[in-house]
Amino acid sequence: MRVVLQRVSRAKVTIEGKVHGAIEKGLMLLVAISPNDEEETLRKVAKKIVDLRIFDDEQGKMNLSLHEVAGKILSISQFTLYADYRKGRRPGFSNAAKPPFASDMYERFNAILQEEYGAVVETGVFGAEMACELVNDGPITIMIDSEELA
Repeated sequence: MRVVLQRVSRAKVTIEGKVHGAIEKGLMLLVAISPNDEEETLRKVAKKIVDLRIFDDEQGKMNLSLHEVAGKILSISQFTLYADYRKGRRPGFSNAAKPPFASDMYERFNAILQEEYGAVVETGVFGAEMACELVNDGPITIMIDSEELA
């Protein structure tokens, strides 16, 4: 599993000209599922995301978590995080999970964020053509790869 998270002051996703999900202060997540991901993978990544202290405290230090600032999450499925660009000019995506499995795991990941970690989560639609807009606050952008989590 790979997630690119961006601390945002606002973000939204539009599908067919209509806003589908929008947040103010919080995190925009681009989420890619690999064929090897399991329920435990989703839990570890979700916990890491909600526990990361990447929001500023009163002294301007990144010392607060998502919950401590009452932030929200905008989660967008993004299989292209598994792009293999080493050969040729057209990337391959064979390292990304196939749609039925990826869709189920993406939905489960969002449910874990909400049900187990109390996050308020807005989403895009798996497999849809989406337009994402955000104001990256900081800018803070972090890449999480589940293979690197202990």
